[in-house]
Amino acid sequence: MEKKFGKLVSNVGKNAKNILEKSKNKAVQIADQNDDGKFDLEDVTAMANSVGNIVKKGARTLKETADEKARQMERKTLLPIVLEDLNDYPMPKLIRITERDKKYSESEVCKGSIGFWSDFKEVRLMNIFRDSVNVYGISFYPNYDSEFYYVNPVDSDNYIVLDEYFDYLKQVRVGELQKIAQDLGAKHFRVTYKEEKTAFSERRTNKKVGIKSVGDVSAEQKSEENKYSKIEIAAEMECSGHAPVKPTVKYMKYDPNVQKLIEMRMDEQGPLRRQTLTIKLSNSSGLKESEAAKIDAILKGLKCTGNSTVVNEVRNESRRYLEYEIDF
Repeated sequence: MEKKFGKLVSNVGKNAKNILEKSKNKAVQIADQNDDGKFDLEDVTAMANSVGNIVKKGARTLKETADEKARQMERKTLLPIVLEDLNDYPMPKLIRITERDKKYSESEVCKGSIGFWSDFKEVRLMNIFRDSVNVYGISFYPNYDSEFYYVNPVDSDNYIVLDEYFDYLKQVRVGELQKIAQDLGAKHFRVTYKEEKTAFSERRTNKKVGIKSVGDVSAEQKSEENKYSKIEIAAEMECSGHAPVKPTVKYMKYDPNVQKLIEMRMDEQGPLRRQTLTIKLSNSSGLKESEAAKIDAILKGLKCTGNSTVVNEVRNESRRYLEYEIDF
């Protein structure tokens, strides 16, 4: 029994010795960088170089990671627009044309950019670089020398300078009414522009319904005139008249009164002789008060506020009318 135990202990000692020897050889193999079977100064130098390469590689990786994070942060801050983005984002209704400043011209992440986004709370503004206007495929009225533009309500590829938006739409609608009169074969037509006065309080009285005297009619006419702060003839013409031709309508396309006028004139069973229409301009302006409030928020954020607001102009538009008189 003692001999077996001694032999077992002896075997354990040999195994341990073999393991240690193998470990030593393995360590030498690992440390032996020049494969000469021993660990010497040359191997130390090789290991130092190897470790140095690893450290350099790690440092380079860290630098590349840091550089990429910096680029991502810069891109997130500057929000550049590139040509490919136009396929992913529909053109917004409001746009701004601006010069390309130094931070966009020198930034690597903005290379090839044609504009940038600006965020104002929940509203995002598209800023177009003036030197890249042509790549957007849109046109401007009267030109692109101004800063802010709003989309034409009947042409999504045309933008109207914001300061002239309502005046321009008034002009083109008067022109369209003139063309409608000519196509329908009118002998005379007149377009009168009227703007209601602002009323902060108004007392309404109930009048008895009955036969009006000449004095009553005159007083009512005077009262009607007093409702308006501005009345002017926008267009008037005498024509020779002819058989009606159905007109092409853009700005007044969805005005029920204008559509009814065309329908009645084109009806051969009961030809129309005379018609007077009152057209409310806000019905076809394309700019609602909720959108105007967003524009004002952007202008305020850019410190570009003038002597009025877009919301005020929308409210003014709701008090403007075109009176359309047409004779056949």
